[in-house]
Amino acid sequence: MDTVTVSPKYQVVIPLAVRKRAHIRVGERLQVISFDDRIELIPVRPMRSMRGFLKGYEASFVRDEEDRV
Repeated sequence: MDTVTVSPKYQVVIPLAVRKRAHIRVGERLQVISFDDRIELIPVRPMRSMRGFLKGYEASFVRDEEDRV
């Protein structure tokens, strides 16, 4: 588990291993979300990067007769 220290300006440095796993680059924007006592940083990705992310997804399924009314 990585730990960071909050500076007097309330800044933190994201550890290298975490930056690599999340593919965070210099100048990238992060969305900050807080839940009770937890803070999450979520990279803001352009919609263009979502192209093709469902490739190969099988959307067909079998419905039960009771579902059809």
